[in-house]
Amino acid sequence: MIRVFRSRKLPWMNSAIYGNPSSLVRYPHCGFSAHSAQFADERENYVGPPLSEFDSHAYARLLQDCTRNGDATKGKGLHCDILKRGVCLDLFAWNILLNLYVKLDLLFDARLLFDEMLERNTISFVTLIQGYAQSLRFVEAVELFIRIHREGHELNPFVFTTILKLLVSMEFAELGWRIHACVYKLGHDSNAFVGTALIDAYSVCGLVDGAREVFDEILEKDMVSWTGMVACYAENDYFEEALELFSQMRKVGLKPNNFTFAGSLKACLGLEAKHLGKTIHGCALKTRYELDPYVGVALLDLYTKSGDIDDAHAVFEEMPQKDVIPWSFMIARYAQSDRSKEAVKLFCRMRQAFVVPNQFTFASVLQACATMEGLDLGKQTHCYVLKVGLDSDIFVSNALMDVYAKCGRIEESLELFLKSPNRNEVTWNTMIVGHVQLGNGEEALRLFSHMLDDQVQATPVTYSSVLRACASLAALEPGIQIHSLTVKTIFDKDIVVGNALIDMYAKCGSIKDARAVFDMMSERDEVSWNSMISGYSLHGLGGDALWIFEKMKETVIKPNKITFVGVLSACSNTGLVDRGQSYFNSMIQDYGIEPCIEHYTCVVWLLGRSGRLSMALKLIEEMPFEPSVMVWRALLGACVIHNDVELGKISAQRVLEMEPQDEAAHVLLSNIYATSRRWDNVASIRKYMKRKGVKKEPGLSWIENQSKVHYFTVGDTSHPEISAINGMLEWLKKKIKEVGYVPNCNVVLLDVEDDEKERLLWVHSERLALAFGLISTPSGSTIRIIKNLRICADCHAAIKFISIVVQREIIVRDMNRFHHFEAGICSCDSDILPNKVKLNLQLGIHHSGSIDPPLRKVYCARLNVGTYRSREVLIDEMDSRPVRAFHPQSYQFKQNDYVDSFKASFDRTRFDKDDMAHAQMDAADPPWHTLNFDELVHNNSHAATGSIIRDRHQYDKIVAQSQAL
Repeated sequence: MIRVFRSRKLPWMNSAIYGNPSSLVRYPHCGFSAHSAQFADERENYVGPPLSEFDSHAYARLLQDCTRNGDATKGKGLHCDILKRGVCLDLFAWNILLNLYVKLDLLFDARLLFDEMLERNTISFVTLIQGYAQSLRFVEAVELFIRIHREGHELNPFVFTTILKLLVSMEFAELGWRIHACVYKLGHDSNAFVGTALIDAYSVCGLVDGAREVFDEILEKDMVSWTGMVACYAENDYFEEALELFSQMRKVGLKPNNFTFAGSLKACLGLEAKHLGKTIHGCALKTRYELDPYVGVALLDLYTKSGDIDDAHAVFEEMPQKDVIPWSFMIARYAQSDRSKEAVKLFCRMRQAFVVPNQFTFASVLQACATMEGLDLGKQTHCYVLKVGLDSDIFVSNALMDVYAKCGRIEESLELFLKSPNRNEVTWNTMIVGHVQLGNGEEALRLFSHMLDDQVQATPVTYSSVLRACASLAALEPGIQIHSLTVKTIFDKDIVVGNALIDMYAKCGSIKDARAVFDMMSERDEVSWNSMISGYSLHGLGGDALWIFEKMKETVIKPNKITFVGVLSACSNTGLVDRGQSYFNSMIQDYGIEPCIEHYTCVVWLLGRSGRLSMALKLIEEMPFEPSVMVWRALLGACVIHNDVELGKISAQRVLEMEPQDEAAHVLLSNIYATSRRWDNVASIRKYMKRKGVKKEPGLSWIENQSKVHYFTVGDTSHPEISAINGMLEWLKKKIKEVGYVPNCNVVLLDVEDDEKERLLWVHSERLALAFGLISTPSGSTIRIIKNLRICADCHAAIKFISIVVQREIIVRDMNRFHHFEAGICSCDSDILPNKVKLNLQLGIHHSGSIDPPLRKVYCARLNVGTYRSREVLIDEMDSRPVRAFHPQSYQFKQNDYVDSFKASFDRTRFDKDDMAHAQMDAADPPWHTLNFDELVHNNSHAATGSIIRDRHQYDKIVAQSQAL
């Protein structure tokens, strides 16, 4: 809006204001005369006014011509001539000469002239103040303003508009209210020029109401006043008010100018009212303002941010004179809209048009190079940047770092980073994000630490990136510390940071904390829901994942492809074949989402894992595109589970056709042969692998203790505490055998005796890591282990028994999922229940929330199936879906809990076929109730009835017995 004000010619900027022409003032020929004598020789060809008379007005006109032409040499020659004639100019002419030096940026000469003037008026001061302001010498400008007041000069509108613009330039616009008070005292508050300057100052401060009060006080509002108020509204996000004022301006008969159109178009963009913006575009076309550069850039901004890049391109092509700003603008929008090739082509056209790029142009075209991962083009642009000397610009250097990082050349990025003289948060973020994307999580965390040491303020991008690094490393402790840092700032409420926290906690094994973050989010997007669904699926909690999905469907957020990957993965992990197929079919029917290769992979694994190998193979054959290596690998894994040698051989061949060096396919096929005791085939595969140089990835497990990571391989004896580890293993072997552990030697796919197989089982890397965790961590604390391969079936069974013996929660993350072991139960057990079992269903009722309608009751149920496994779920009466898994010792019933009759049903299709267990309970006064049910089998369905146990002591005894199992 300053540009708007400066473009207007003020009524007092005429000859009358500069002084009285009849008053001649003589000045001594000292100081400046010596300084100007060097221009005497330049007067030889100069024809001035007649010597017989001295015409001050004639000299003033000649000086004005020099100002308009920017002719400093002629101007100084005139000044020298005036001094040598021995006569003096009037005050009007002296101000013209002062203005000459100011406009030609000769501030030193201007100050010398100003100091030698024996008489000065307001215009003298204001002229020099403007010169200082344009040269960013704000202190001298303010000092001159103070002198105006002290020396008793007139404070006219010209003074107030100048000082207000000076405060805005100094970013001290909040002091404008003091100037406003002075304006009000002198009665200039109704002046349109002063009012517009005040509106500008208040707009910069965000004081929109103050600006509107000033606007209302202006008696004769002109076009610039209206435009200033429209711009004020638009700049401060009062978009509706801006458009309403624009409409009122049209109604009073004033025609908008280019700045009015620019402000109105910005308001349309803020309201996402593209059609209204097109209407204003039509108005601009009628008045020919669409050719104005400000209006053109506003139109470009409107169409590009509304997604109409083609319309923006049409506007761009119609602009008659395109300087660097429109070119840079369009290149930037193309780059930001993932149309990088168009951005590069436009940059080439810009060079052909001989338009010199600026730092923003280079930053945008480098962004396009980074998106395309065009290293060669990025290098060429880098050379061009060096030629024009913009390599030290922070925007350009940040963009160059991003190009090299995204092209995998992180060393070049680091070199630029170390050479960069100025680093801001974007500089640090670029390097951190680059390391995270390349899998260098540890280096990203180290850079983050240095960033904090340099006292650079972290941003949501910083926190989300380092949390992603923690997730990739499964580094829970650093993740918790970073979470604490976000809580100390405002960024813990940021949706991007919240999503990163959910992902970090889920991938670090703390699914409860992930759910806590999810529940505390005030706003959720599709990434929030997808992260929670995928997190539950990763932890084997398929029921919770599907419950979250059902809740997501109740919101305005629509599932996308990533959502269904998580949902189908949850069904795969929990064996929900029918529900998985239903969700797969609903993708197209209900949401119009075409399944991609990831969805087919999940369904193939779902069918194959449940033993429906022929259906899985049929699905692969009916895929609308060529199956990928992931699909065949999923089928191969299912063949290993069900020991289907022939189909496994076919699947392995398909995998090896696409990836001949894939060691997993060789190993899985070898395992199928070993399970079938076809040792000749096993030996043949191993010889082939050796001949082709295919090496099996060694099993590796690691555990973190006191900020140090301890690694273990199979049969590892290199750890300094190996003696204590072996002792712990021997003690564990003895204890778990006492509670029923029987080693499964079939998992050792070697042709050796069972005693040797059992010995080999106890030197698996996960058992070594577990033993170390037991001897090095406090009693009762959770043990977290990470394994690079899938956990073997015997280690899985052994760790369940170990969790009973040591009474600790053990979390193991293998290559597929998390396993939570506690009290002899693993979170992945729900999908392997036998067909006929004895149900012991314990039900408790807990009232949660207000008793005001609608009444909401939450029921706690523990389902024990034989001595194998147990599940705890909360059932919400509103929807009868599981809320979350929980542990009995962390949940207590209170004496005043609300008790009522209810019916609970457990869908057992997730366990075997179409069985269903039902329970009915009529509650009485005692607050503690437990039902014992014996299963009655009738035509492939299960009905359960039981009696109420009213005694609290008996209830506690039953719960203790269940936990012991």
